[in-house]
Amino acid sequence: MRVVRRAARGSAAVRDRRPRRTLGRRSGGGPCGGAARRRLDYWLNDVARHSIRKTTYAKYETIVRLYLKPGLGRKKLDRLTVAEVQTFLNGKINGEEHAIGTVHVMRNVLSAALTRAMREEIISRNVARLATLPAIDSQRNQPWTADEARAFLRVARFDPLYPAFVLLLLYGLRRGEVLGLRWVDVDFDEGHVNIRRQLVRVGKELHHGPVKTRAGNRSLPLLGVVREALEIQRGGRKIRQEEAGEDWVDTGLVFTTKSGRPIEPRNLARSFARIVEANKLRLTRVHDLRHTAASLLKKLGVAPRDAMEILGHSRISVTMEIYTHGDGESRQDAIKKVNELFE
Repeated sequence: MRVVRRAARGSAAVRDRRPRRTLGRRSGGGPCGGAARRRLDYWLNDVARHSIRKTTYAKYETIVRLYLKPGLGRKKLDRLTVAEVQTFLNGKINGEEHAIGTVHVMRNVLSAALTRAMREEIISRNVARLATLPAIDSQRNQPWTADEARAFLRVARFDPLYPAFVLLLLYGLRRGEVLGLRWVDVDFDEGHVNIRRQLVRVGKELHHGPVKTRAGNRSLPLLGVVREALEIQRGGRKIRQEEAGEDWVDTGLVFTTKSGRPIEPRNLARSFARIVEANKLRLTRVHDLRHTAASLLKKLGVAPRDAMEILGHSRISVTMEIYTHGDGESRQDAIKKVNELFE
């Protein structure tokens, strides 16, 4: 009987020791348990890096390095509580006075890393999802009217980047899509502009790569005003190439510097702001021209689904948010129609 009891105790001891040996690292997966900073590093380098765009990765890496690891990195992953995450987020809003939108990104990045940990059966719940934050102020800058857009194009007519401004306003292209446009993407014979690539800054370098989403990959008709602007640009390219001589770098891009190199996205925004300020136009940003283009499509009665494809939105909800966003001109028209009922 004594022998049986010793064997039973030995078997139990073996069973008790087995789970402890698996706490360090899961076979074929990332770090299991341990400090949250290790898990964040694993998610960034082994998961996110291979599934998101470079610009998004750079943004997430900054969030992890500057905020999540210093604030929560020493916490044990499997012991991280909702209260700890809530206190961390509250401190970013109230103590350090970060913008609500930035703190939402912090929670989203943490939540993505914890979701992956749940998928790998390391933790049983995502405490980041249970933390609450104030809603992001969705107030937008009022888009330009058609008259304001035309006024801008008139005063920008002789600016070197005038053709870029035409593309921004008429098609609602993203800044990176305009600067990433290549001459091979412009079909003058068939009358199409193919949006395939974008130029964006990622850290210390400019990255010329595929457009933001699959929906962003689209073909648009070459409108008369756009054709004229691009023909002006093509003629100017020949002059710049001759003037640059051996210093010319043939990147194949439609919009370049005097030596043929890509244009820094910030410089496009600066040129736009300079023209707006010099001519005392209503202040707006380059990015808001996309909203202006969407609003003009709405006023022209273009169906939301067609507007979605023109603008390259990946979800119809993004288009509908703009289509259902009221503006002063629309409100005035609506009130006038009500007034007409009683006249």
